[in-house]
Amino acid sequence: MNKHPHPPPDSLVGTYINLREALVRFLTARTGSSAEAEDIAQEVFFKLQSVDPADVQNPTAFLYRLASNLFIDRLRSARRREARDDAYATSHTELSGGDLLAQTPTPEQILESRQRLQQLLAAVRSLPPQCQRVFVLHKLEGLSYGEVAVKLGISKSGVEKHMMSALKRLAEHRA
Repeated sequence: MNKHPHPPPDSLVGTYINLREALVRFLTARTGSSAEAEDIAQEVFFKLQSVDPADVQNPTAFLYRLASNLFIDRLRSARRREARDDAYATSHTELSGGDLLAQTPTPEQILESRQRLQQLLAAVRSLPPQCQRVFVLHKLEGLSYGEVAVKLGISKSGVEKHMMSALKRLAEHRA
């Protein structure tokens, strides 16, 4: 017996599953990056978990609008981060003979970064083995879903399911 029945095609998740590939192509065209498109598509899936399907008149339009909004949010966030980083670099970088000198993090920043890294590594190690392999290959080694599927000898759909599971478990671990 199948432990995870397929959602009805008229549900939001069912619509998402049916449109996922088209949604990723749509996002790839906008972002210029299939990896970023995959990340946004995953984020769409997680956002769907908190949406009441009764509030959605047109699931297809809703998914594309949600994906567009998440893309725009990322774009704005990247611009803010870039402006903030430029401002920080300008105020915290010294010039020596016209050359920029490297910035040195404070001891507190180094300690905090090491602690966050250890927490992330522990969370990744807590994932089931195949889920962990998929996560490491995609997120840390930068392989596409297709490349991960070929490397591990599983379907692209299997890779997607492992990534959804990994991201969900890591988000729970972080909370």
